[in-house]
Amino acid sequence: MVAIRKATKEQAPEIAQLIMMAMTHECCQHFCGEGHGLEDFRHMMTMLVEREDSQYSYKNTIVALDGDRVAGIAVSYDGSQLHPLRQAFVEMARKWLNKDHSGMDDETQAGELYLDSLAVLPTHRRQGIASRLLAAAAERARELGIPRVGLLVDKGNPDGERLYLSAGFRYANDSEWGGHPMKHLVWDF
Repeated sequence: MVAIRKATKEQAPEIAQLIMMAMTHECCQHFCGEGHGLEDFRHMMTMLVEREDSQYSYKNTIVALDGDRVAGIAVSYDGSQLHPLRQAFVEMARKWLNKDHSGMDDETQAGELYLDSLAVLPTHRRQGIASRLLAAAAERARELGIPRVGLLVDKGNPDGERLYLSAGFRYANDSEWGGHPMKHLVWDF
């Protein structure tokens, strides 16, 4: 039975890998500077997960565990904290990827728990794990007193969009992130 738990710092490499899966490798490459590739990005993301002041922090992550293996993740944070949490990404991208992302558009705002990344290993899909992670994120929003969960879904990901809509999300507006056209979906409580 897969258990849903708060993440630990030691799970950072597995969490980073799943965040990259959620982003898609094409988006990850978009964020890399010239001469840098996915291994460089993975290294940086692992360090960001290990930090406590990053949007990708293990402190912002719920994991689905199959034994000791991280089978899925949901990374979420208070949208009002986007700018201070994103600062770690901006600083590390300058240092490790030689790329400036300080002018990036905002993907969330105050009033929503932003579901930054949701991913389940291919071997564990279609077992209800993503739905359980979504429910855990909704519970986190309630605990924090935030009335909405928001996320971006790639317009080229109809399966993901169907999952979110079936969970209770609704379309809010179009957006762009990582060089991809996206839909902003929200789930109000």
